[in-house]
Amino acid sequence: MDFRTSCEETKTGICLLKDGNPEPFEVRLHLSKDILTIQEQDVICVSGEPFYSGERTVTIRRQTVGGFGLSIKGGAEHSIPVVISKISKEQRAELSGLLFIGDAILQINGINVRNCRHEEVVQVLRNAGEDVTLTVSFLKRSPAFLKLPLSEDCTCVPSDQSSGTSSPLCDSGLHLNYHPNNTDTLSCSSWPATPGLRWEKRWCDLRLIPLLHSRLSKHIPGTDLCRQNSFQVIAVDGVCSGIIQCLSDEDCIDWLQAIATNISNLTKHNIKKINRNFPVNQQIVYMGWAEEREQDHLHDRMYTPKFLALRGSSLYKFPAPPVTTWDWTRSEKSCTVYEIMYKILKGSELLDRRKHCFSVQNESGEDLYFSVELEYEITLWEKAFQTATFLEVERIQCKTYACVMESHLMGLTVDFSMGFVCFDAATKAVLWRYKFSQLKGSSDDGKSKIKFLFQNLDNKQIEAKELEFSNLFAVLHCIHSFFAAKVACLDPLYVGSQGSAATPCTTAATSGKIK
Repeated sequence: MDFRTSCEETKTGICLLKDGNPEPFEVRLHLSKDILTIQEQDVICVSGEPFYSGERTVTIRRQTVGGFGLSIKGGAEHSIPVVISKISKEQRAELSGLLFIGDAILQINGINVRNCRHEEVVQVLRNAGEDVTLTVSFLKRSPAFLKLPLSEDCTCVPSDQSSGTSSPLCDSGLHLNYHPNNTDTLSCSSWPATPGLRWEKRWCDLRLIPLLHSRLSKHIPGTDLCRQNSFQVIAVDGVCSGIIQCLSDEDCIDWLQAIATNISNLTKHNIKKINRNFPVNQQIVYMGWAEEREQDHLHDRMYTPKFLALRGSSLYKFPAPPVTTWDWTRSEKSCTVYEIMYKILKGSELLDRRKHCFSVQNESGEDLYFSVELEYEITLWEKAFQTATFLEVERIQCKTYACVMESHLMGLTVDFSMGFVCFDAATKAVLWRYKFSQLKGSSDDGKSKIKFLFQNLDNKQIEAKELEFSNLFAVLHCIHSFFAAKVACLDPLYVGSQGSAATPCTTAATSGKIK
């Protein structure tokens, strides 16, 4: 069913990714209608057929004014090599395609500096002479704390005086470092002595996450702890995006809503395709992910992802989305949709720190507790349950339950057109019947007995009828479902929406009478 009319979202932006590394690194996210692409920056050869290379060797010459025209950050004290953090405006054209912001300096004139501290690398460069051969490799996952610019349009300002000190988290300007033997006869160009191949920094695909049946999560897996400004996307095949960190909570919500919109639209289109193979009474109304709260917390795991589906007369619960017809027969649990009760939980009804939760009470009175990530998902499920219940009640029209009244075996039929009909189980003789509008109240003992209070249409007196059932909660939920469907049926907008498979109403009718 079409629960949301928004178009597919396309979105691109810069975030941080924590993917098993000690520190998060910058990535670019690109969202299309069916794929979330995570990209990292890398340097590739563009001379002829593009290819990647782990290391490059470049020879540059120190200028009389401006030195190398580079600034560096990092060092072994932060468990990374020293990296180029800025390139001066004067040198940018000369070094274009050769050195890049983010290049890690591995060797200087053959001296291995991979594991050197920041100040040690600075000293090596100061004493390296006028022609310096650098072996570099682009540090694709440079830690975010280095705050490296994503483009080369960040310059260091030339100076003719050295500070004499350097810091691994501040830019050490190598334009300040003069070799003791420098003279005015040195070239004023840092041209590479061995230009060779040309290189280019590009955004390259790191991970592709197909969105169909993917699930979002802001929470630490299995807990009620919400990550700050962070989320992850898990594909149906288990591929995970890693923890994506946004710059602000607003940015995080924007990304979540955009991704959730595309997942919802893909689900909607997939439901339409699947329903072509199912008969009318077995159509899928809605399906998607929710996290179920465990009754017994084993190994401190409070929540487990479950795939819920409202199809035909039943609510199904799966560990993973059903793909084949056989999968539909292997659900962990299934409940008859008009014999369950959906409820949005608020305030004191919430059991922990998760905010967007709902419960489903099944026919035996067991409460299943679920959590979703976004507030609008609660509304989606509410509308889905309303629609599934309405369609099923409209299809079956009536439901009969065995009961006992005054020690006699009876049957109670809840009929969409007639209301309540009680009859003798042996003779089938009708003992009494009342319209839905005549029910003025009811109570139950929580075990097996229900007392109905009906109003006699002739004398306006209240008549009490007490029945005993073996399946109390199924009967209570069924009566509620028939009442809800009856109310919805009086709303012409709701009835019309069912015919066009659009959004069901969420409010009761404001006019008309229940019969």
